[in-house]
Amino acid sequence: MARDRDVTLEVPGRSSGRTIVLPVVLADHAGAWFVVSMLGEQANWVRNVRAAQGHAVIRHGAAHEVELVEVPPGERAPILRRYVEVAPGARPHVPVPPRAPLTDFERIAADFPVFKVDGLGQAPQA
Repeated sequence: MARDRDVTLEVPGRSSGRTIVLPVVLADHAGAWFVVSMLGEQANWVRNVRAAQGHAVIRHGAAHEVELVEVPPGERAPILRRYVEVAPGARPHVPVPPRAPLTDFERIAADFPVFKVDGLGQAPQA
């Protein structure tokens, strides 16, 4: 059974222009939704989002045109920790356990791109 945070991301390919569709897990933090690259900087979807200047579609039933705004590395740690909590499939890729101190996430934050999802609505308050 799909959870509200299990969605698909649709973004134009930076070379082909064809729509690339991939499953992602949304992390909620401070009333906002975020998408995290569990594979780091080398993930093609990260490059595609940057090339598309953040324009993308999030699909969960309906399609929602959104803007993905990259979060600076210095602000990523609490979002990364929340992501690892809610996305068990990411745990083998992120070298910090979910309950680790925030400082452990700060050390790896620059290696894992995080994007705030604007245009999807407010996430639940934790």
